[in-house]
Amino acid sequence: MRVVVVTKEGRDYSRGVNDWLREFERRTGKELEVMDPDTREGEGFSRTYGVVEYPTILALSEDGKVMMSWRGATLPTINEVSYYAMEGV
Repeated sequence: MRVVVVTKEGRDYSRGVNDWLREFERRTGKELEVMDPDTREGEGFSRTYGVVEYPTILALSEDGKVMMSWRGATLPTINEVSYYAMEGV
């Protein structure tokens, strides 16, 4: 399972996202993939998955299907996302 956080730096919500990511890593021991939609890779990823709102968190299956998504500045709980970040789910 792959969990990707698509976010932009320097926005009103950026500090909240960075704090949430640090707390996620502290509580779970796992670091989530963070992608900037303004990079070449991020732009392609965002286009593929229809990401137009930031931040967006996507939980993807091994074959790239969206299992769950969270969009907007109201971030999910760490428990909601940690399920998808576990190995072998």
